[in-house]
Amino acid sequence: MQKLYTTPATDLLFSDLGISDYQPVWDNMRNYTLNRTPTSQDQIWYLQHTPVYTLGLNGKKEHVHQTDNIPLIPVDRGGQVTYHGPGQLVAYLLIDMQRKNLGIKNIVYAMEQAIIDYLDSLDIRSERLMGAPGIYVAGAKIAALGLRVKKNCTYHGLSLNVDMDLKPFNNINPCGYENMAVTQIKDLVDLPCPDLNAVKTGLHHHLCQHLGYNSEIQ
Repeated sequence: MQKLYTTPATDLLFSDLGISDYQPVWDNMRNYTLNRTPTSQDQIWYLQHTPVYTLGLNGKKEHVHQTDNIPLIPVDRGGQVTYHGPGQLVAYLLIDMQRKNLGIKNIVYAMEQAIIDYLDSLDIRSERLMGAPGIYVAGAKIAALGLRVKKNCTYHGLSLNVDMDLKPFNNINPCGYENMAVTQIKDLVDLPCPDLNAVKTGLHHHLCQHLGYNSEIQ
């Protein structure tokens, strides 16, 4: 069930869409972007996807070895191929760049830094790698990023591996890199892995901090 949240005196609305199929969510965020007006609220949608591979605009099908009956959907974000599934937190950012006075590089940097800062709060040291979009821990990918811009507004966003089945990544070259290792929060913390709600709350705090919103999940 979708849960909507907003706070007074902020131009950001955030939603929890639960576990959702990819196609209808993609359709909805694209339609929202194409039909929004200068007064439409910026939004962040948090969710998990049912198992799906998505192939970005720069994607090459040779990076998909097999799918094991998991759907493969060509999409309009940047980047190559990635996998989404339960136990991975996805955040879609629907931002009016002109109104926020942010360029695409600013937003990508903010997403990256929000992930790095959140992971640091769990004592997980992560980093950017030159020429390889996403966030990495000891060379293994833990988060993927990809955006699309229409009408000076963004959609798509990021995914962060929390507590999921990583085996489907073996069927692809994640983001176009052969033999790239992937990892997740569950395998990097000594304490019990935080649940998806806790990850959402923590990541949202850092996203708002770096994007300039005054909105917290209570």
